[in-house]
Amino acid sequence: MEEFRTIAIFNYSHEIVVIKHLLEQEEIHYFFENETIVSVDPFASFAYGGIKLKIHFKDFEKVQALLDHLNNNLKIV
Repeated sequence: MEEFRTIAIFNYSHEIVVIKHLLEQEEIHYFFENETIVSVDPFASFAYGGIKLKIHFKDFEKVQALLDHLNNNLKIV
């Protein structure tokens, strides 16, 4: 797991649904650290440092561009 690096941190499990779908579509290898514990106990998110998106270092730039695109285009009122 040394090849995987944290690229983003989310507080709640509902925040990772869209990014999960996009990563699977692009066939990018990833995993979410602390996903299960935060799903069971949402208040534990802050204690464990959130849900960490870990990706392989070779996909870092591609995923960063994907996250930037999402941040720029998702407007929540």
